[in-house]
Amino acid sequence: MKVRNYIASSLLALAALAACSEADEKVAFGVDSNTVSIDAVGGTRKFKVSASENWVATSTVPWITVSPANGKGSQECSLIIDSAISISPRNGLVRITKVDNRAEYQQISVEQEGFDYAITLDQPSVNIENYASLDKRYFDVRVKTNVDFDVKVTEKGSDIEPNWVKIGEYTVDLNHGDRPREVTLRINWGINSMPQERNAEISFVPTKESQITEDMLAQNDILTINQNAAEEITEGRSGDSIALLGIARSLEVWSSDWESSGERMDNWDGVTLWEEGMEGYTPEKKGRVRSAQFVMFSAKEGIPFEVQYLTAAEELKFYSNVNTFQLNLSTGEYICKLTQLKRLTIGAYGLTELHEDFTNLKNLEYLDLGSNNFEQIPDVINPKNFSKLHVLRMANNQRRLIYDLSNSIATKFGGLYEHTKYSSQNDSFGEFPSWLLRWEPGVVSTPEGEETVTGLDTLILSVNYLQGPIPDFEDDDSVPVYTEVPDSLTNNNGESILITEKVKCVMPQLKMFAINLNRLTGALPKWILYHPALDWWDPYILLFTQEGKNEKGELAGFSNVPANLNDYYKAFPKKELAGGFEDGETGSDSGSESGTLR
Repeated sequence: MKVRNYIASSLLALAALAACSEADEKVAFGVDSNTVSIDAVGGTRKFKVSASENWVATSTVPWITVSPANGKGSQECSLIIDSAISISPRNGLVRITKVDNRAEYQQISVEQEGFDYAITLDQPSVNIENYASLDKRYFDVRVKTNVDFDVKVTEKGSDIEPNWVKIGEYTVDLNHGDRPREVTLRINWGINSMPQERNAEISFVPTKESQITEDMLAQNDILTINQNAAEEITEGRSGDSIALLGIARSLEVWSSDWESSGERMDNWDGVTLWEEGMEGYTPEKKGRVRSAQFVMFSAKEGIPFEVQYLTAAEELKFYSNVNTFQLNLSTGEYICKLTQLKRLTIGAYGLTELHEDFTNLKNLEYLDLGSNNFEQIPDVINPKNFSKLHVLRMANNQRRLIYDLSNSIATKFGGLYEHTKYSSQNDSFGEFPSWLLRWEPGVVSTPEGEETVTGLDTLILSVNYLQGPIPDFEDDDSVPVYTEVPDSLTNNNGESILITEKVKCVMPQLKMFAINLNRLTGALPKWILYHPALDWWDPYILLFTQEGKNEKGELAGFSNVPANLNDYYKAFPKKELAGGFEDGETGSDSGSESGTLR
């Protein structure tokens, strides 16, 4: 009985299997969709294959992939469609074929849109601070485009081009079709020194070469830049303290402890405040900064914008920047706003130029631009622009130390001569910067009604690559000769060699003249050998001493350096001697070379 039941059950199971197989064979071969549409970006679309047998899927175009590409029976599949490469639409076919009957197949038509001409951004606006260190004053923007473009920057709401936004170099590469490419723009921004927010817009205009007009663009994004306002610095003592801290921060002064010390500004190192009794004091200056110095810092640009708020300062000093020889900096515009300045030092800073507004500093009496990278003395430094200037120091303007110019392949060394190339036409190098020697003295009246001599009385040009002879002005009728001299410059007969020898009257007001350790050659002119202040110049140290060779290979040095100053003191026996002579001693008959040394 049990055996019969088992056999019956088996027969029923076999019958059920046969019924299922027969049902599978009856599944109609097909797909659930014969058309697929997709945008230019591409992507994945699902479809279902209905079948009872083995099948295989193929694409007529390489930009469509089917996964899985084959199977047995009904199955869900994916169409993987690449991004378009042009602005034109494109079509492709996917064929699903029975393996055992190639004549029986199903097709899916794929239609893909082309890309529109467009320039799009990953962000529509950027907010930036008013200040950051130079190496952080930029941001990057990713632009997607299938159009070559130019960049246009304007102040928001106007056609004015702002000077605080600069676009870095970029390249739009469309060599592989019209698919949008991602271009990264580096946008550099400047400091906002004003207490108002400012805004700029960056728009993208198709280039003329692209032959695409703006009305052909389906999308053309505009980038808005919003910059925060600066902290308002009011004129006065509190404003001065904020300005000093801002300058120290911007310069990255190494050892500034003004902020961390907790001390009042009165006790800050390197800062002097106005107090009653000081020359030039007025009640509104009380407690404000009279002078300040910033030493040892890491500046990569001109004097910081906060300096413009030190409107009571008479003297400022900036000295010792890092890697000075690598820098090519301008003073910047902000220092040029301090028209009240009398003394200014910007030394070892990396300067190669003065800002065009530097001539605003007409009250300067002392200017030190030493140890920078100037290749010539800026011609704006002249008596017309700086009539009150007494001291000009421009020593050591050289990027590197070269002892012999004739063995160097360089053609311009940062020297302060007018021409740097040898001229075969006149067989000479460029002249000494002669316009400085034409700085004639002037006379002004003091508030007390007294007259005082003005004009450049100290000129320091030591340790530069000056070449050629010192101008003698002998054939220059525009330079006068001495016609009258004080009694101290006459001999015992009341005569003066300055008049009898018709010595050129060149900068008679010079109290200090230093041109040592240059590459000067030729003869010393008479106006130097008999200058009223020659013995006070320490000439054997600060004038006569030259070094190395010039570009022609000539040994630097003057051909007529006197062995001592005996003849000089014989010409001026009544002259006060330079140096520490005892009362009653004279230099005319005492071997007075030692009298030239202070």
